[in-house]
Amino acid sequence: MVIDAIEINLKKQICRVSAGRESIDYPCSTGLKGAGEREGSGCTPRGLHRVRAVIGRGMSAKTVFVGRRPTGELWNSSLHLASPERDWILGRILWLCGNELGFNRGGSVDSQRRFIYIHGTPRTEPMNVPKSHGCIRMRPDDLIEFADYVCHGCPVLILES
Repeated sequence: MVIDAIEINLKKQICRVSAGRESIDYPCSTGLKGAGEREGSGCTPRGLHRVRAVIGRGMSAKTVFVGRRPTGELWNSSLHLASPERDWILGRILWLCGNELGFNRGGSVDSQRRFIYIHGTPRTEPMNVPKSHGCIRMRPDDLIEFADYVCHGCPVLILES
């Protein structure tokens, strides 16, 4: 199986993954501050993107990442309680790159330089409600279900509705 496309619906808080004629919807959580492309906004950027890199293949769903590198930690409730303010990135990272020059690519609107990801987050974080710092959060097991079949360059469309 190869993933053909990923679509994020900001209004419905759904990540639709397509492979051939099949598609599966997964719950997600996008930017608490809504849609927007500007660096430092905390918003989720809209428009056409592509997967720049898939990070974490072969790792546990509980693997903790900082700066796109595994820390050696495995997420658990004790670790979470010790750092409740931490924005946990778990399991897999799909690092996005904008395809639309001047809108989500280049200058102060560059999704890649903003480190916009589709990434795993703990079960303690809600799904289907905007809560992230701009990334697209998912349950690690859901993300792992398809991330290992995503190729570099896979299109990702982020829509408001």
